[in-house]
Amino acid sequence: MVTVALVNAIMDDIVEMTNLFADVAMGEGLAPLLVLVGAIIIAVAGGVFGILTLGSIASLFSLD
Repeated sequence: MVTVALVNAIMDDIVEMTNLFADVAMGEGLAPLLVLVGAIIIAVAGGVFGILTLGSIASLFSLD
């Protein structure tokens, strides 16, 4: 039962952290632009490395 309480506390903290981060990220100045640029950079990097990973897995099973 202690584990359930611990997981609930962690989930509550994650939800609260997300709300606080959204408030700060959508504040004044360049913060929204910086968050958008950061999200784009992370999405592109994740896509590139995902394609590279899929290519390497495919090359493992090719008959060359």
